Amino acid sequence: MVIARLRAALSGLLAVVALAFTGCGGPVDEAAARPQVALVMKSLANEFFETMAEGARTHHETHAGEYDLVVNGTRNESDLAQQVALVEQMVASGSDAIVIAPADSKALAPALARAQAAGVVIVNIDNRLDVEVAAEAGLDAPFVGPDNRDGARRVGEVLAERLSPGDQVAIVGGIPTAFNAQQRQAGFEDAMNAAGAEIVDIQSGGWEQAQANTMAAAMLREYPELRALLCANDNMALGALAARRQSGRDDVLIVGFDNIDAVGELVAQGEILATADQHADRLAVFGIEAALEILGGGGAGDRQTPVDIVTAPD
Repeated sequence: MVIARLRAALSGLLAVVALAFTGCGGPVDEAAARPQVALVMKSLANEFFETMAEGARTHHETHAGEYDLVVNGTRNESDLAQQVALVEQMVASGSDAIVIAPADSKALAPALARAQAAGVVIVNIDNRLDVEVAAEAGLDAPFVGPDNRDGARRVGEVLAERLSPGDQVAIVGGIPTAFNAQQRQAGFEDAMNAAGAEIVDIQSGGWEQAQANTMAAAMLREYPELRALLCANDNMALGALAARRQSGRDDVLIVGFDNIDAVGELVAQGEILATADQHADRLAVFGIEAALEILGGGGAGDRQTPVDIVTAPD
């Protein structure tokens, strides 16, 4: 009788322990079921990408039960090796999706193709991967981002209203192998050619403020009749503005692209004529949502995101 009671008590205890483990297992299983999305950006020293990261974190806070988020960025805009390493790390850490703003439109394709072959969903944001290179690598990833050429053309059209035919202008471009740099340069050229302006120089500022400052200073020295500098991002517009101030050439107009806070204030003050807002805080979110849609079994093709032109208030 005593033995029977002991056996019954032991059986009850084991049932309670099993139930406790089952209860603990619920949240663990739930966490394991959440996909991990990795956001891989370019330089977090650039305010544009820090804003992008904050937008992604804010979205995750309100959707924490739907996915886990890992945010990464490189030391500078051109650190391709580090960005490739980040992609490989995210695959090794078990990420289910990588949302990437590639530093180079060609060099990242092989690493991303390997990640996709390993079962990771790839979504390309901000800077479109080269279509032919991606296809050769076996990569099929949707692009979620703006029409950079159209945005740059519209910024250039604001500048064109202040120019006369024959006026000299110069372009401070981004990294030449980046598709968005190529598209913004083409958009600036579209607007300047339509206005009859003379593009006297095009140089790469490498997306960086210091490099653009050097380029713009050289342009201002070489072209005393220069009327404007068209900069392919706002970091470079800040570098160009510093060069203009140092030269004393207050008549030289400057436009940028990205609408970072510092430049938005300068546009409002009239120091910079115009910039393009491609909504950095929402751009990564659009990419994350596309990745989650694919992970959920849906299809996500290319999606064009908005670009608005920012000028000083009337």
